[in-house]
Amino acid sequence: MINISLQELAKDPAALLDRVEAGERVLVLREGRAVAELRPITHSQSPSRPFGLAAGAFSVPDDFDAPLPDSLLQDFEG
Repeated sequence: MINISLQELAKDPAALLDRVEAGERVLVLREGRAVAELRPITHSQSPSRPFGLAAGAFSVPDDFDAPLPDSLLQDFEG
């Protein structure tokens, strides 16, 4: 971990971010007191879910897209 002052951070922030992106951690100091830490973000890649993972776990009823009964429509539409 490197320590830098706020003034050093303002001089060349892009170069500093390049170092952070490369894996370094940076402690930013103001008047000798730590105020912030810059560190790389770790992206966790979750494995892709395979197609058909829930195959057979449920079934769609034959009347899935049938019109709703008038009494139920009245409840929604008023």
